[in-house]
Amino acid sequence: VKLSTRPPEPVIPAKKPFKVELVGGKRYSWCTCGHSRKQPFCDGSHKTRAQGLSPLRFVPEKDASVWLCGCKHTSNPPYCDGTHKQDFIASAPLHEPAES
Repeated sequence: VKLSTRPPEPVIPAKKPFKVELVGGKRYSWCTCGHSRKQPFCDGSHKTRAQGLSPLRFVPEKDASVWLCGCKHTSNPPYCDGTHKQDFIASAPLHEPAES
């Protein structure tokens, strides 16, 4: 039983960003917990595996090719800021999604 009131820490599903083509005006939900099987986007896994975390919803202004964070530790969510290159990410284990 967890007694902490702090939200859980995200797991690391990838140690590199995801290049995606975003459509301007479309709503996206970026996974913040790392448990989604549809990385970098949310599939609702946080509801059972990371209660306290929720996806970051965003709407790009225009069509764009972007790099979305895969390590879930960016300082500029949902976009990659290079944090995955730091030792604490490079030396951390990758999270393998649980079977459904």
